[in-house]
Amino acid sequence: MEITEVRMILKDSPDKKLKAYATVTFDNVFVVRNIKVIEGTTGLFIAMPSRKVKNPCPKCGFKNESRSKYCNQCGQALPVEASPSTLQEAGAVQAEHKDIAHPITQAFREYLQKKVLEGYEQEKNKPEPG
Repeated sequence: MEITEVRMILKDSPDKKLKAYATVTFDNVFVVRNIKVIEGTTGLFIAMPSRKVKNPCPKCGFKNESRSKYCNQCGQALPVEASPSTLQEAGAVQAEHKDIAHPITQAFREYLQKKVLEGYEQEKNKPEPG
């Protein structure tokens, strides 16, 4: 599988960790949008598009965002989740977001990250129109 196009939307605020959103085209036939370019403690990396995890209300079944205390549909108190520190100690940290699409192999993840970060650098270094 070949990456045939990388488009960038730069984010303006220099003090934020989110630097850009990428749209990546594979083999000129498949597109993945909203890959994030993030400034981490050891440099830039990519984060795949994701959605917030939702948990159903035991009373009405409405799907509420994780860590909600009350159901947004019926107002029922929701079961209390274990605290993050307790979960970390148990090795069972539950993510608040779940990837929509992601690479299966480490080699492809590295290839994708390399291409996206190259696209980011090119876009960032383009002269301003005007």
